[in-house]
Amino acid sequence: MWMLLFTVLPLLAITYISWHIWCLLPLSWIWKTLVIILLAGSFLLMFAGIWRSTDQIPMPLAIGVYEIGTSSIFILLYLFMIFLVLDLGRLLRIVSRTLLYNNWWTAGGLFLFMFGLFLYGHLHYKHKYRHEVTLTSEKVSKPVKLVMMSDLHLGYHNRRDELHRWVDMINAEQPDLVLIAGDIIDGSIRPLKEQKMYEEFQRIKAPIYACLGNHEYYSGEPGVQQFYRNAGIHLLQDSVAKVGDLCIIGRDDRTNPHRKSLGKIIKENSSLIHAQTSEQSSSTHSSARPSGRFAPSGQRFLILLDHQPYHLEQAEQHHVDFQFSGHTHHGQVWPISWITESIYECAFGAYKKGHTDYYISSGLGIWGGKFRIGTRSEYVVVTIK
Repeated sequence: MWMLLFTVLPLLAITYISWHIWCLLPLSWIWKTLVIILLAGSFLLMFAGIWRSTDQIPMPLAIGVYEIGTSSIFILLYLFMIFLVLDLGRLLRIVSRTLLYNNWWTAGGLFLFMFGLFLYGHLHYKHKYRHEVTLTSEKVSKPVKLVMMSDLHLGYHNRRDELHRWVDMINAEQPDLVLIAGDIIDGSIRPLKEQKMYEEFQRIKAPIYACLGNHEYYSGEPGVQQFYRNAGIHLLQDSVAKVGDLCIIGRDDRTNPHRKSLGKIIKENSSLIHAQTSEQSSSTHSSARPSGRFAPSGQRFLILLDHQPYHLEQAEQHHVDFQFSGHTHHGQVWPISWITESIYECAFGAYKKGHTDYYISSGLGIWGGKFRIGTRSEYVVVTIK
């Protein structure tokens, strides 16, 4: 299915776009051929990143290959949509044939439109939206402030200088805890190692807990776990951490077919999840700031980190208070956002089922070309009172 999506359909789209460009440009066949080769070649560069060929070439070249290749697929998408609309206009006799054949005005207008659209998309991506969520619960004895994010996709495109800026934003919030719902790594661990990105995570002035995403598996999980240790990130892989009044459940990504069920994780960690008296828990070590007092009785405030937002009803059935997920990117660019909204029960934003609150993040970073059109890059500040 994915092979069809990323190879056959784009190649058909390139053929369709190339034919239109050939007809549109008032140039000699040599120049038209060069333009089409450049367009098709840019798309083929994307496979160098997918197949990890970029790991074998010098870093500056690898960065260029990755950014050009992954950006091209979004440019092709919008060119395809524009030419499709123009063709429909011709069928309806709204658009004149002369606009699409040997016409510098159309070609120039198309170029300016695409340049402006993707310049906006890039600048919009660079802006990180701060979203606030306030939750109220009798299970916490004092307010707790959390910074949550997902889908950092650190790699050849989101590099250390970008991560440095993100860490400054996180520290400015002065959180008690930082939670990351997977896909910290984009596809290759190489740029994270060579740029020593773990040092940036060490600057975060709060404990960090994270679960795995599908891209951690793509990049090679053993290397990922070592990176997490170097960065001081507490990895929750089908496990639970008790932090004051909170219990954080981190599920393994569903890429792993052998991951535990949510019910089994909760059952195996019932002694952590259910509150004890302060005397009973005085010997229990907690590495985070929120400490001292615990919920008076019953279950602690349960936070579930699960990268991919499938089967949301499971959190409700197991009395989870708040689930935080990512993965969808909200489609990254319109109209792919319509596709994600049709696939997931909730593809973006706040949601509620029964007594369980959810937030599905569109992600702080992004995969591939750094464009946001009709979506946003965000981090979430959650206050539990």
